[in-house]
Amino acid sequence: MSVKIIIKRTVPENKIKDLMPLLKQLRIIANNQPGYISGETLKGIDNPANYIVISTWRSVDDWKKWLLSKERTEIQKNIDSLLENKTLCEIYNYA
Repeated sequence: MSVKIIIKRTVPENKIKDLMPLLKQLRIIANNQPGYISGETLKGIDNPANYIVISTWRSVDDWKKWLLSKERTEIQKNIDSLLENKTLCEIYNYA
């Protein structure tokens, strides 16, 4: 059963231009991962520092393999260095 991954980040305004290329890089690499179905990035209207990435994966196992992959963790370290708070990841399935 497919799952939705919700990733939440709060980005200082002066770091947004540095964040976007990293998010794009993650998306490009994720596109080639087994089990990746789709993804989208949303920016908060009421609070433009809030970013949410929603991705769909074939299974939790596929997501976890990507989550723990060396490629992803290296890029995520660069992303985390830009953020006000830690990146939050939540896994959902269809009710």
